[in-house]
Amino acid sequence: MTADERRRRRRRLRRQAAVLLFLLLAFGLAWFFESQATTTVIFVRHADRALEEGENSGLSAAGKARAEELVRVLGDVDVVAGVDAIFATQYRYTQETAEPLAKFLRLAVQVVDLTDTDGLLQRILTDYKGKVVLVITHTEPLPVLIRKLHGSKKVPPIAAGEYDNIYIVSIPWYGKVKTLRLRYGDPYVAADAGRAEPTTAPAAQ
Repeated sequence: MTADERRRRRRRLRRQAAVLLFLLLAFGLAWFFESQATTTVIFVRHADRALEEGENSGLSAAGKARAEELVRVLGDVDVVAGVDAIFATQYRYTQETAEPLAKFLRLAVQVVDLTDTDGLLQRILTDYKGKVVLVITHTEPLPVLIRKLHGSKKVPPIAAGEYDNIYIVSIPWYGKVKTLRLRYGDPYVAADAGRAEPTTAPAAQ
């Protein structure tokens, strides 16, 4: 091999090494930013309950209609991949709220214990980092869950007949957590709440 051939070979090897290094760096950066992407958690109170059926009741007719409306609102909320996971509590009415959307997206409804909010959030932030997750829960734990994610501490009280809130908490890998509120289905009108509410509230609302 002549001196010129050796030089050409060395230059070719250097170019190949530079290209390989660039590709490794590009893939490494892509993996890093993907792994550190924004996690989005959507919180919804369960839809309207059939209160006459007892503590672990199903949805009323209005609640079933609202659950179907959730499909229209969240079915393609992420235009790339949609909702990645759906969680509901151990109560029948939260699971029935989740079912139409879960069926539309071909996802299983993951049932979690209402009392283990820390376990639920840890599971979301570990297993679904950078994903979109829907949590269907109850009146009391909803603002607590948002606060624990460092979202808004000013979530207003939710009235007994108020079922139309959607809270979206965006958790970036760096920066401030954002909390948004949307409405869906038949709107809650405070004046209509003049109808008598049950004097004894069920354990979970």
